[in-house]
Amino acid sequence: MLIHIPHVLTANELAQARAELAHAPWRDGRATAGPQALLVKNNEQLSQDSSESQRLQTLVLQAINRHPIFFSAALPKKIFNPLFNRYGGLTEHYGQHIDAAIMHSRSPSQYVRSDVSCTLFLADPDEYEGGELTIHDTFGAQKVKLAAGDMVLYPSSSLHEVMPVTQGYRIASFFWIESMVRSDEQRRLLYELDMNLLRLRQQHGDNAETTALTGTYHNLLRMWADT
Repeated sequence: MLIHIPHVLTANELAQARAELAHAPWRDGRATAGPQALLVKNNEQLSQDSSESQRLQTLVLQAINRHPIFFSAALPKKIFNPLFNRYGGLTEHYGQHIDAAIMHSRSPSQYVRSDVSCTLFLADPDEYEGGELTIHDTFGAQKVKLAAGDMVLYPSSSLHEVMPVTQGYRIASFFWIESMVRSDEQRRLLYELDMNLLRLRQQHGDNAETTALTGTYHNLLRMWADT
């Protein structure tokens, strides 16, 4: 399931993030790569120990935790502390790879199973050329290049890559979710049911049918969720 979530950051939050990143202590992204990723990774990352990174982690977590679409789509159990990367100049692409299944998040110190991968765009598409996040899965190859402040969620089991940035800088936050519902198919069904219930309530208000369907949603979530 690939989901575009618009306007995750407010205009003020986006401005704050971009100001922090304008003079951030970027370093070679290969410092955090595993043996296979090391062969295809060519970008810069913000040190997790920097003050800029810590302030931005708080900003991103506050933004996603208040967003109802994010919760409905990801059903988060654990969230890997947000990271930040930049593509451009001589560090301009990330070849095809699949994210590691288990990762260690520094803040808080915990292991996180990567069920859902998240990219929050911090630069607008007209600020750089190339740089599409290309996701290869059963739904075919999808190229994603969103407005600053928008986010995409996709299965961490997907083969994906960042295409070369040939001009400007592509800046984003990225992180992973361990979901309460491990199965991507089950999460998709719950998300579709939740969104359609929302539309029915908006069109017709609460009635016996929406109440019954809400019960179905929660009973399925109760059956499938692991907290």
